Amino acid sequence: MAGKKPVFLVIGAGAGIGAHAAARFAAGGYHAVLARRSNEDSLARLVRQIEDDGGTASGTLLNAAEDGSIEELVERIERDIGPIDSALYNLGAQIGNRTLENTPHKTFELGWRLACFGVFRLAHAMFPAMAERGKGSLLVTSATAAMRGNAGQHSHAAAMAGRRMLCQTLNAEFAAKGIHVAHVVVDGAVNSPETLGKLLGDNWERFKESLGADGIIDPAALAETYWHLAQQPKNCWSHEVDVRPHSEVPWWNDNPNPQIDS
Repeated sequence: MAGKKPVFLVIGAGAGIGAHAAARFAAGGYHAVLARRSNEDSLARLVRQIEDDGGTASGTLLNAAEDGSIEELVERIERDIGPIDSALYNLGAQIGNRTLENTPHKTFELGWRLACFGVFRLAHAMFPAMAERGKGSLLVTSATAAMRGNAGQHSHAAAMAGRRMLCQTLNAEFAAKGIHVAHVVVDGAVNSPETLGKLLGDNWERFKESLGADGIIDPAALAETYWHLAQQPKNCWSHEVDVRPHSEVPWWNDNPNPQIDS
C-alpha cells in the first residue's frame, strides 16, 4: 500500500514540528517516513498515531551526522517504499549560548554538520531522482539565527545562515528542473516538548503559561504551512517564508541589545 503512495520524508521527527508535519502529509495521502536520532519508543508512538488516524507511516533511527547515513536512508526509501515526493529537513543545531572561548572546534563543526551539511547531503542524494521525475520539494525548517547573529550563537548562527544560503543556491540550480526548495524561518518559540521542552526542563510549563496559547507556535498549525508549500503550483512558488506568533516582534524589528541606541 505504501509503495503506491508518494513519500514524505521527515529528518528530525520529534514530537513537535516533525511529527505534526508527518501527520499532515499522511492525512493528505502520503506515506510518511519519520527519521530521528534516538528514542525509539517515542518514534513508534508517533508512527502508531498516524496509523490510528488512517494514514501510513514508518519510522527509523538516524544519526544524520554520520557519513553515509542520509544517503543510505534515501536509497532505501526509494527502493523499498516509494518515490520521495517531498522531504522536510527539520534538524536543529542549537547547542545553547556559548562564548567563543567555550565553543570547541568540534562543537562548532557539529552545528555545521547538522544544520548545513546535512541539507546538502539530503539534496545530493535525493535531487537526481526528483529531477528525473521533474518534480519534488525540499522544505527546510530554519530559525531567527539564519537572519541575525547574536552573542553566544557562533556555531548556531553560522550554520543556520549557511543553511539559508544553501537553500538559495539549490533553488537557483533546481527550480527549473521542477524541484521546489523552501526555507522556513520559524521566528518564535514552538510548542515542542521534546526540543524546547527538554531545553527548559522544569521551567517549560511556566514558560508556555507566560506566553499563552496565542503566543507560542502550534506545530499543527505550522504543519499547514509546510503542506501549503509542498502543494503550491509551479507558477506560484514561495522560496522563503517566516512565521511567528502575532504577539512576537519580527526579527528585523527586534533589537537584540536594547541598551544600545540603534
